[in-house]
Amino acid sequence: MSPGLLLSLFPIAQAGFPEPMGGATLAPYLFVSALLFVIGMVGFITRRNLIIMFLCTELMFQAAGLALVAFSRFYLEHTGQTFVIFVLTVAAAEAALALALVVLLFRKKDSLSGEEWREMQG
Repeated sequence: MSPGLLLSLFPIAQAGFPEPMGGATLAPYLFVSALLFVIGMVGFITRRNLIIMFLCTELMFQAAGLALVAFSRFYLEHTGQTFVIFVLTVAAAEAALALALVVLLFRKKDSLSGEEWREMQG
C-alpha cells in the first residue's frame, strides 16, 4: 500500500496533525490543574473525616493527571498520557484499599473522625 493512498484513507494521519499547542493554550490547563491540586491539599489538611480526606487525595491525583495530559499534548508525545494510565491504576488500587480501611475503622468505633484514629493501639 502506498503512503499516498494511506494518507487519503486516513486524513487524521496527515502531516502537521495535530498542530502544536502554544504557550497561551497550555496556561489555562495548568492553572486549573494547580487550582484542583490546591483545593485537594487544603481539603486534606483541614478536614477530619476520613472519607473527605480520601476524596481530596483523589482530587490531587486527578489534578496531576490533568497536568500530565496537558504537557503531553503540548510536546506532542504520548508519555504523559501513559503516566496518566499508571496514575489512574494507582488511584483505583488506593480507592479500593482506602474504602476497605474506612469500612473496617467505622465498624470498630462507629466514627470516621481522623482525630479518634490518631493513635492506634495494637
